[in-house]
Amino acid sequence: MADPSTYRPRPGEIPTEPGVYRFRDRDGRVIYVGKAKSLRPRLSSYFQDVSALHHRTATMVRTGASVEWTVVSTEVEALQLEYAWIKEFDPRFNVRYRDDKSYPYLAVTMGEEFPRAQVLRGAKRKGTRYFGPYAHAWAIRETLDLALRVFPVRTCSSGVFKRASQVGRPCLLGYIDKCSAPCVGRVDAQRHREIAEDFCDFMAGETGRFVTRLTREMKDAAAELDFERAARLRDDIGALERVLEKSAVVLPDATDADVFALAEDELEVAVQLFHVRGGRVRGQRGWVAERDAESTPEVVEHLLQRVYGSEAGEAVPREVLVPVLPDDAPALADWLSGLRGSRVDLRVPQRGDKRTLMETVARNATQSLARHKVARAGDLTTRSQALQQIQDSLGLDDAPLRIECFDISHVQGTQVVGSMVVFEDGLPRKSEYRRFIVRGDETGATDDTAAMHEVLTRRFRRGRREDDEAAAAADGSQDDTDAGAARPARFAYRPNLVVVDGGLPQVNAAARALADAGAQDVAVVGLAKRLEEVWIPGEDHPLVLARSSEGLYLLQRLRDEAHRFAVTFHRQRRSKAMTASRLDGIPGLGEKRRKALLKAFGSVKRISAASVDELAEVPGIGPALAAVIAAQLASADTMPAVNLATGEVVDEGNEP
Repeated sequence: MADPSTYRPRPGEIPTEPGVYRFRDRDGRVIYVGKAKSLRPRLSSYFQDVSALHHRTATMVRTGASVEWTVVSTEVEALQLEYAWIKEFDPRFNVRYRDDKSYPYLAVTMGEEFPRAQVLRGAKRKGTRYFGPYAHAWAIRETLDLALRVFPVRTCSSGVFKRASQVGRPCLLGYIDKCSAPCVGRVDAQRHREIAEDFCDFMAGETGRFVTRLTREMKDAAAELDFERAARLRDDIGALERVLEKSAVVLPDATDADVFALAEDELEVAVQLFHVRGGRVRGQRGWVAERDAESTPEVVEHLLQRVYGSEAGEAVPREVLVPVLPDDAPALADWLSGLRGSRVDLRVPQRGDKRTLMETVARNATQSLARHKVARAGDLTTRSQALQQIQDSLGLDDAPLRIECFDISHVQGTQVVGSMVVFEDGLPRKSEYRRFIVRGDETGATDDTAAMHEVLTRRFRRGRREDDEAAAAADGSQDDTDAGAARPARFAYRPNLVVVDGGLPQVNAAARALADAGAQDVAVVGLAKRLEEVWIPGEDHPLVLARSSEGLYLLQRLRDEAHRFAVTFHRQRRSKAMTASRLDGIPGLGEKRRKALLKAFGSVKRISAASVDELAEVPGIGPALAAVIAAQLASADTMPAVNLATGEVVDEGNEP
């Protein structure tokens, strides 16, 4: 990788006007496009101390070999030029959005003589009104089937329409009054267009006037004793109400808005977009994109460019709600206003119904990211590719079909625990997960490297002992009694690869533990979280895997799972320690007897003051146990228990 100082421009050369800049690699390819309202401070920020940059940005400037810029007049022009260049060059360090599915729309071809309602995907066509997107095509067809009772617009293809015109007979929908049958002249082109326009108005959110009109007509028909027509109108009203029920009201003021939310991790970002029209959710879209050099405000900015700026872009509503504002929010709002033709409010909702809706969209984004990770991890081809990449990168003889990952968790050296998670064939094997309580040295003190050494030593020494016992049993050297008394095996077999959470110190400690336990044939690496570097024992420099590689993704999943498992165990032990009582640990005193003592005396203090005879009077407490309880409480520290989380003294009279 290049040293950024070799191509850093002199600050005096960089203009202070708005503009767009491009980073190129040594082959001349554009790797990143950005914009700034003042180019000098923005570009200078990339060439500060590389260690102070976010690791994604640091990777980008190291990959680059040159930087160039173009000055424009306004921030809006910079925004437009940036979007054009991103489309043209497709830079690798700009976020690349990809739909997690193909979204269908309900489309009405108003550009045709006889407009047609249908399901459409892909690029949008001129002269066609679109509603959605919907999550599923069947949802569109279900909505359309209900609405055709009231708005019998044409839905057939051009071939079917032409054939019906030639034979003079409509299709089945024409016979059951779900099509006005313009093909056979039942209505003329003008009347059919009016029906289509009413249908579009209804789908656009103008629902009240149609329900009101049908209700009035139903009452008039009933007053004229035309009960058959009144019943049909009643059913039509029911059909419209069922259509409305499918899109619940989320904003009571009939707002038109698009609501964006993000869920992100170190590698990827999931985006969810809810289209709200007339206060109702009319459509939903989602993307999953790889994270590179862009910050969250930049992700939001380029997302809005993609959604509204392309040829197939969405119509811009009056409000655009985002989780965070882009850096140049006023310029972006002016650009959106220019696309809409009127003012667009770009903001972050702070309270009320819109904030609640934003939280709902954010939950959908979180679930979308989780589904994407599960689908990616579950793909056999992807898993095989990840294992092959790890084998090639580490120079292993075979693919690491069993990988064990270890992590240490504690708070300032207290309640130190370790975790071991197991992945076989690239998938978690949760039945093989193990937890360790770190004992430390003679004083009970320990650090991360010592804890890692202890955990790995215990795991591999126990595993070797189990292997020896199994081999002895197979040779018949143990009799049946000894074999039956043997402890159950806790470790299935040795892994092909050991991964530790940490850098070079943790890796060296793990390597020493494996050597001490006689497991020198097991490969060991460490994954440092800050820069996602892979450390190998004895190497001065880490191995850097490609950010998009499946091998790195698998190692990160291992590391994150080990961290989660360790933190969960640590929290359990810490919570238990915070509520410990002096009655805990007394031999022969179980939960039921503790409850009986507390019920009889009210608190531990009163139990401590009671005599042996008084203790023996409690049901379940005999004279011998009473003497043990009195002796244990007399020798125990009289300091009150303190809740370490809040600093409050625990009222032991309220203990269970």
